[in-house]
Amino acid sequence: MSSSFSVSMSLRTELFNSVAHSNRLSFAPTRTFQYRSKCEMNRRSFALKGIVASGVSVMGSSLAAQPAQGVERLEFKPDGYNFWTWRGHKIHYVVQGEGSPVVLIHGFGASAFHWRYNIPELAKSHKVYAIDLLGFGWSDKAIIEYDAMVWRDQVVDFLKEIVKEPAVLVGNSLGGFTALVSAIGLPEQVVGVALLNSAGQFGDPNRKTSKSEESTLQKVILKPLKEVFQRLVLGFLFWQSKQPARIESVLKSVYINASNVDDYLVESITIPAADPNAGEVYYRLMSRFLLNQTQYTLDSVLSKMSCPLLLVWGDLDPWVGPAKANRIKEFYPNTALVNLQAGHCPHDEVPELVNKALLDWLSTLPAQAPLQTV
Repeated sequence: MSSSFSVSMSLRTELFNSVAHSNRLSFAPTRTFQYRSKCEMNRRSFALKGIVASGVSVMGSSLAAQPAQGVERLEFKPDGYNFWTWRGHKIHYVVQGEGSPVVLIHGFGASAFHWRYNIPELAKSHKVYAIDLLGFGWSDKAIIEYDAMVWRDQVVDFLKEIVKEPAVLVGNSLGGFTALVSAIGLPEQVVGVALLNSAGQFGDPNRKTSKSEESTLQKVILKPLKEVFQRLVLGFLFWQSKQPARIESVLKSVYINASNVDDYLVESITIPAADPNAGEVYYRLMSRFLLNQTQYTLDSVLSKMSCPLLLVWGDLDPWVGPAKANRIKEFYPNTALVNLQAGHCPHDEVPELVNKALLDWLSTLPAQAPLQTV
């Protein structure tokens, strides 16, 4: 979210048909840990805003937003915490506590550090993992063709190789959609999913997908020119988005209560943006990934899922309204919703309320037997 974060603000495309809006903000696939760009992969669809409390600790009423005063915070380590090698790439993750596992997945452009106020509290009763998706945070900035299924495969393998027990997935923005596709990719190990202003969009049955062949003019002249132009524009945007003042400004536009937009948050974004490959990853995400994700829809994923679902929504999210959360609830009945007076990243803006909602819901899930190993 760091540098890409403000950059993405100017470009609005569509990811998952909804990521489009968020890509302007959170974009820096570097070691970023910031709230805003990270968390919001797309304005509209990436964030599902309002939430109607239904079946969790709060029913029907919205929770008042309060700053994270006196909340224990994860220590910021410029060199990161733990690393795991996946497909030849270095993947960063944090692990704390003991108990049933909970895996936290950050949003677009963010990192594990965006869960700074959640990890210590959840770790009092659970074994908590927070992973950096490939291309973001302290994980490698791999020069690959990014696709939502790349992160699904990464999380599924992380569950198999590192967690090795039945677990609950918790994701914000892009991390929310990643949690959903990971849950259907490994249903025997994912026992619940919690979404915080998740990315994703429902399919449009009236949308026509027509593919016409490229002409020689398009292939030889227009396409190369378009790429050159994109590189120039996105290169400038990436540079601009790395500036601390710009990062702070963008974050404050997405946090309703900006008291947690502090030096810790800004630094966690600027450090990753200095990665040598950060600019190229940013370019690939902005020009290719975000523009080609309409094949992944919430309805197609939810129709294959069977575990309990929790929605914790910041209903003051400036990018996406509460209608999407309500629609998810209607489409997937095994859903509980909690309404919070917060922005796109409620876990960092009102962590006390998010921690309580998560812990209350986790306590309702049936105990799971350990996975059998051969």
